[in-house]
Amino acid sequence: MSANTVGFALLILGLALLIGKIIRVRVGIVQSLFLPSSIVAGALLLLLGPEVLGRIAGPWGENGVFTEPIVEVWSTLPGLLISVIFATMFLGQELPTPKRAIKLVGPQLSLGVSLASGQYVVGLLLAALILVPILAASPMTGALIEIGFEGGHGTAAGMRPVFEELGFTEGADLAVGLATVGIVGGVIIGIALINWAVRTGKTEIVTGSAKMSIEEQKGLFREDEYYSAGKMTSRPASVEPLSLHVALVAVAILIGLGILEGLRWIEQATYASVMLDEKTPLEIFAFVPLFPLALLGGVILQVIATKAGVAHVIDPQIMLRIQGWALDFLIVAAIGTLSLQAIGENIGAFAILAVAGIVFNVGLFLFLAPRIIGRYWFERGIGDFGQSMGVTATGLILMRVVDPEAKSPAFEAFGYKQLVFEPFFGGGLITAMAVPIIFLTGVWPLFFVMLAVFLVAVLSGLFYFRPREMRDRAEWEKEKGKSGAGQPARE
Repeated sequence: MSANTVGFALLILGLALLIGKIIRVRVGIVQSLFLPSSIVAGALLLLLGPEVLGRIAGPWGENGVFTEPIVEVWSTLPGLLISVIFATMFLGQELPTPKRAIKLVGPQLSLGVSLASGQYVVGLLLAALILVPILAASPMTGALIEIGFEGGHGTAAGMRPVFEELGFTEGADLAVGLATVGIVGGVIIGIALINWAVRTGKTEIVTGSAKMSIEEQKGLFREDEYYSAGKMTSRPASVEPLSLHVALVAVAILIGLGILEGLRWIEQATYASVMLDEKTPLEIFAFVPLFPLALLGGVILQVIATKAGVAHVIDPQIMLRIQGWALDFLIVAAIGTLSLQAIGENIGAFAILAVAGIVFNVGLFLFLAPRIIGRYWFERGIGDFGQSMGVTATGLILMRVVDPEAKSPAFEAFGYKQLVFEPFFGGGLITAMAVPIIFLTGVWPLFFVMLAVFLVAVLSGLFYFRPREMRDRAEWEKEKGKSGAGQPARE
């Protein structure tokens, strides 16, 4: 494969993303569904690629209007870009004061971990009782709800090499399909929940209507609006600020790669010699992908920069722009190379997992959030619901709708939770290790571990955080009643 082929494949991704943006601006149904331009672009490439156009007799070949090397580049790209996304997550982020972080992160983390671990509980139980014995599916399907919903397209595509190495090639396509269902369902169901909450008085910020402006639906800024995309932390005469931040991302990924190779070396030098059967050695880190360790590399680099007094050089907004670019290109490439045949051959398992994941996320959010979060329970909880259905951006979109001016602590609490949550779930170490563990030990060991985590998260929220949170809500309602500010918010 030549460098020209790689470059041309990237150019086509850029063109597709631009067309997707134009469609978002021009087509009302796409705006009303708040579909990201990257999903529209990915769907366009899917239609023109081997899975749709390539299967129709015509002047084009089996790869549609594209060539096989271009499709091969796209199929490889998500596994590379996911490390960029995870490496940027904590670069440039300030660590919160311990007192405020602990107060806000407790119930938020309880809800987030309950949603993530519960997806494993539901998925593994379905795999053990229905998918494996009745539909002859792989036991590893039990991890797909968390990988596709909580992890999103990036994690689903990044896990492809692991699935392929473990002989579950269709797992990556099913996970990407679930991620698409999750992100679209997350936005649609999330907006519906917001409108319900506004009508029933469960929101404290938005009243009357939760609709976005036309510009927001199109995904554009007005001419009189200003949004900073980053600041100049380096003089371009020495090094372009964007180049400096890309270099820092590269260093974070290299740190993560060094950690991963070290763990693999330790594994091979110790317990890897133990054989589970005649052909299967006890190896876990051999199947763990790079991206969760790239996240750890970013944390380490940020700590080093803070200790050295140069943390101001790392601008969080530029890091977000790099992360956003990588995520957009990843989603376009992942959806564009999605195997519809794999989903079609496993449509029963796919449908069961999708429906079960949606029902569980909606049910747990409505049950748990108002019971463990005091004030602004809906504003704070809807972000975790959105993340549990799709990527973090889905949660941020929903919080933006229900709290447009960030008057509640929703964004702050969500960010604090991410510092503890991301290294483990939604593409973290647990997500990366779950599939190899299921492959080595079967469904039940991981099921009971995740069930224990789920119960601890739920019970700690109900019995430890709830009393304090409800006192805060009661005190606020009392003060609000005295001031005559209207009816207190209902649970």
